[in-house]
Amino acid sequence: MKEELSDFLKTAYKYNRVRDLKEAFEEYPVEEEWHKGKLENVLNEDEEAYITNYDIGDIVFVREYTYSDGRIGNNHFFVIIDQDNTAIPIENLGMLISSNLAKLKFHTNKLLEKDKINNLHKDSIVKTDVIYKILNEQILFKIGKVDNEKIEEYKRDFYDTLKNER
Repeated sequence: MKEELSDFLKTAYKYNRVRDLKEAFEEYPVEEEWHKGKLENVLNEDEEAYITNYDIGDIVFVREYTYSDGRIGNNHFFVIIDQDNTAIPIENLGMLISSNLAKLKFHTNKLLEKDKINNLHKDSIVKTDVIYKILNEQILFKIGKVDNEKIEEYKRDFYDTLKNER
C-alpha cells in the first residue's frame, strides 16, 4: 500500500471498499436517474463543459465509457471524497450520488438536498459504503460542491459501516 495515501484511503483499501467505476454503474443504472445519463439533460443550453482540476468536495458528472463512434456512454454524478496524488494522472476517489430516493432505506445512503451550492436538480442520496476510482479524463465536468463538513460526515458514515460489519 502506498505510504502517501491519507488514513481514510488506507482504511478504504484495507477493507476492500475501493471499487472500479464500472460497479457503480451496474448497481445504480443511469436509466433509473432523472438525467438518464445524458449530458444534454444536465447542462443548460448556455452552459459549456470544461475539463479542469477537481478538488475534494466537488460534485462531478462522470462517464463510464465512450462508444467507438464517439458517443458518450453511461454518465453518473459523484462527490470527490479524497484524491490519490501519487498516481499520474491524478486519481479521484468518489462516492456515488443517485436521485433514487427509494434507496434511502439503506442506512449507508445519506440524503443530499439540492441547493445553489451543489447545483443538483433533485434531492439525492450519497452512497457512503463504497468508494469508486475516477480518473480526471473520466470526468465530463463539475456541477457543484459539497462543503467539508458533509465530506467529513460521509467519511464518518463510511467508518461506521466498517465498524458495524466487524
